[in-house]
Amino acid sequence: MYRITIVAGARPNFIKIAPIISALTKAKDDGVDLSCRLIHTGQHYDKNMSHSFFEQLAIPEPDINLECAGGTQAEQTASIVLAFEKELNSFPADLVIVVGDVTSTMACTLVAKKLNMEVAHVEGGIRSGDMTMPEEVNRIVTDSIADYFFTTSELANKNLLQEGKTKSQLFLVGNTMIDTLLNNKNRFYKPSIWNALNLEAHKYIVLTMHRPANVDQERNLEVMLNEILSQTRDLPIIFPAHPRTQKILSQLDVNTKRLFIVEPLSYLEFNYLVQHSKAVITDSGGITEETSILNIPCLTLRDNTERPETIELGTNELVGTNPENLKPYLDMLFRGKWKQGQSIPFWDGKTAERIVNVITEKLIKN
Repeated sequence: MYRITIVAGARPNFIKIAPIISALTKAKDDGVDLSCRLIHTGQHYDKNMSHSFFEQLAIPEPDINLECAGGTQAEQTASIVLAFEKELNSFPADLVIVVGDVTSTMACTLVAKKLNMEVAHVEGGIRSGDMTMPEEVNRIVTDSIADYFFTTSELANKNLLQEGKTKSQLFLVGNTMIDTLLNNKNRFYKPSIWNALNLEAHKYIVLTMHRPANVDQERNLEVMLNEILSQTRDLPIIFPAHPRTQKILSQLDVNTKRLFIVEPLSYLEFNYLVQHSKAVITDSGGITEETSILNIPCLTLRDNTERPETIELGTNELVGTNPENLKPYLDMLFRGKWKQGQSIPFWDGKTAERIVNVITEKLIKN
């Protein structure tokens, strides 16, 4: 029996693993001799960030939760390394699948390779070029020692080849986040805030900010929010924010008459909100992918991106971190001149199927 261990630790991971688990289960039902063990590192945990995702996306309960929440980057990395080593010693794997670019991705890859187990990185090869981002460090460390790479674009393949990987290690399969989006699009539903705030389709803007560079420096955050409010006419701004960010926001001098700070939303509720918005302003990479497929204008508050296809073919524009950059983009939005999303190769809802085909036809036979 071919033993597969899948690792998830944070909200984006859950979205990416859901279709892979479904495709592996189908392969097993079709007679492929494999087992699949799901590990939740516990890196992020609250009901909307974790449990509801398992429920809504039909992800089976994890075989174990390593409960490695909290602490500094170093403390969390160390906690995951210690706990995952015990897990793999008790339940060895023929293949460990890691996804995305969170601390769990890097830490679990390190443990698996130290124990001489093969690792496949889903979403390998994407690069922002910004080493101040913890995610960029996680990507580079993970990709430097992983064995196989399931990539989202030709550019990701090019990055990996330049870093010394061989073509036999690379599999351009697409984006599992888009599998989940397309599989659940007809299940999106209104969050309770819809009626409470009297929202109307395409007459509000969704805002998300979580990166330390944007939210940890209070003065910068205050200036950015005031600029957003001054350039968005009379539209409501809906800002789902984590408790930590909410605490920072409560201390700022910001006119909150049109700014509605709400609790984090579940996957199906949040994407309903995005799907019916005028636009999204964000510093998240994953949301730029979803808005591109949903054809919703997206303004990214970052100076770089590891997902250039969302700009070249999608609906995303890289605004930068200077608040003064916002005005021309928002002027373009309100003039109705925003670009339309185009088809992105392999972002078609069949990525997980292609991943499992590679596993069953190439990796298991090896």
